[in-house]
Amino acid sequence: MDSGTASLLKDAAELHRRGALADAADRYTSILDRDPGNADALYSLAQISCQQGRLPEGIDLARKALAIDPQRARTHLLLGMALARLGRPHEALASIDQAIASRPELADAHGNRGDLLAELGRHAEAVENYDRALALAPDSIENWCNRGAALQDLRRYGEALASYDRALALKPDFAEVHFNRGTTLNHLARYEDALIAYDRALVLRPDTVDALHNRATVLVKLKRYDEAAADFERVLALDPDNRRAVGELANCYLLACDWNKIAAIAARLKSQIADDKSIISPFTLIGFPVSNAELLACTRRYVADKVPRVPALPRKQPPARAEKIRLAYLSADFRNHATAYLAARLFEGHDRDRFEVIGISYGPDDGSEMRARLARSFDRFHDVSARSDRDAGAFLHELGVDIAVDLKGHTEYARPAILGYRPAPIQVSYLAYPGTTGADFIDYVIADEIVLPFDQQPYYTERIVHLPECYQVNDSHRPRGARAFTRRELGLPDKAFVFCCFNNSWKITAEMFDIWMRLLGAVEGSVLWLFRSNEAAMANLRREATARSIDPARLIFAEFAELPDHLARLECADLFVDTLPCNAHTTASDALRAGVPLVTCLGTTFAGRVAASLLQAVGLPELVTRSLGEYEALAQTLAADPPLLSSIRRKLVENRRTCPLFDSDRFRRHIEAAYVTMWEIWQRGETIRGFRVDPLERQTRAS
Repeated sequence: MDSGTASLLKDAAELHRRGALADAADRYTSILDRDPGNADALYSLAQISCQQGRLPEGIDLARKALAIDPQRARTHLLLGMALARLGRPHEALASIDQAIASRPELADAHGNRGDLLAELGRHAEAVENYDRALALAPDSIENWCNRGAALQDLRRYGEALASYDRALALKPDFAEVHFNRGTTLNHLARYEDALIAYDRALVLRPDTVDALHNRATVLVKLKRYDEAAADFERVLALDPDNRRAVGELANCYLLACDWNKIAAIAARLKSQIADDKSIISPFTLIGFPVSNAELLACTRRYVADKVPRVPALPRKQPPARAEKIRLAYLSADFRNHATAYLAARLFEGHDRDRFEVIGISYGPDDGSEMRARLARSFDRFHDVSARSDRDAGAFLHELGVDIAVDLKGHTEYARPAILGYRPAPIQVSYLAYPGTTGADFIDYVIADEIVLPFDQQPYYTERIVHLPECYQVNDSHRPRGARAFTRRELGLPDKAFVFCCFNNSWKITAEMFDIWMRLLGAVEGSVLWLFRSNEAAMANLRREATARSIDPARLIFAEFAELPDHLARLECADLFVDTLPCNAHTTASDALRAGVPLVTCLGTTFAGRVAASLLQAVGLPELVTRSLGEYEALAQTLAADPPLLSSIRRKLVENRRTCPLFDSDRFRRHIEAAYVTMWEIWQRGETIRGFRVDPLERQTRAS
């Protein structure tokens, strides 16, 4: 290289350093006019092209430089970064590998390789690359931050926090690290700490939409709904087209029973439901009067956003010999939780001559007796809470699971991505979530002819399976507390008629509350006994009662009680009044178990038909109504006719001993028949199809 070219290169590099990109590009171009094979000028011009967003041009220039000098590590790295930005990750990885082969000590090449692997979902390899980069350059804030993010994706939350802390020690005002730290703390259920981390991120960058959004989700978990709503409202002010905030804002209002605000955004929510770009939690939507078609469309969008499209694990071939069906139940709720109380006896009672039963837990171990009971109830019990979705899926596959039963659906803490890897040949949705999963990797949904008639198949991605009598499992040995409660100690009047609804606040709509207030007005001295879900809902319900000319003191709120005591205190109620569009589910079976009659109205979705199924299975179909007018009239009739209500109560108490609803073993044999039919269909290589299981005396037949 002559001295003139060297001088031009020096001048161009100085212009480049100062950000005068156009002038620098002119100098590099003039160098190439004099010396077309100058690899330094080609590399620098490629850099400028990439900085200015002209990636194809930058890639072409980088390749020309490498054709002259294939050992240029930084040129390989630049080429890899440009290819990555164009969405060509595998070519990018090959280029970065060339950079590392040329200069193994190039720290940012290892860091960029880690970024690329993380983008490809290869998080464990990404961490290894960040470690190599940090061994060479320990003060790289970005690598500490990105290492933490990869560890978070691997669910190695403690290590992720340590990585973020190293980044903050180097740069305390790094807003992104505070944000990421908040997300990790949220995963650890350290909500107050997560709130502090998001607050710090927002002090540094006050209008960061993602930080406002995530802080709001933590405030929801802390039941601080007014503050959460304010954050979601701020998100929408900053980003009116936000895909998620409208649904989450509606959920805040629903949880707080703030019906005026629900009405104010109803049109916007309806528009979001119809918008194919919006993302609304299906579990939020079952609290609103939406159609099955709308639920399906929204759920499909939610799954497409939440669950990455990944290659399925290799499919097993049907075994050549007869063997036990290996059955795995997946849940975050193997603890003190409604799902556990419903299903514990099923897990214990499965026929071990035909089934090997495995529990796969990805939720917290609360150290309870129920947790210990559940662990004992399975042949094998595995905690995969610390495994990534892919590792958990691979683990199920290694176990040779034949039928995987997801007990979460789209409820809180669900991890549908585990089954997204297709670890089992047969995958089933059951119990916790009353609707379609919208996932093409779930084969069947277990229901019954009341909650999910076969004519609803067009609105379900799974094939519908009907159990006889009732889809909901119940534990026939669920204990009632030894304590006998008096009304007075529960804050209830001794002589008044007690209407009761222990559903969560989000199930209580203005329309249902109108009916309840009319009932209180019609039945002198009566009271409404509700569950104290949260302070905001309690205050709003009292205000709404006053607005309807009902003394708010006639609303009595019960505190949380452990299940045995809850079942015992329920006996102090006279009549359980159900909700719509989402019914009582476990709370309904609790009331019936306690001998409390329940009036429901048959809805149009799975979530709104559960109580009808339970009443049919307990032999009280006369308490199922077909309209809200009929529902109100029946509730008022029962409250006004003590002999009629007493006769129904006696019938319920007698039926509890003999009805299918509380016959755990009968239910167990029915659901096992469903599993066997699924297994036989798969063994024969047939296309999956819906079917019904007939009562014990008859055979299973296809629908």
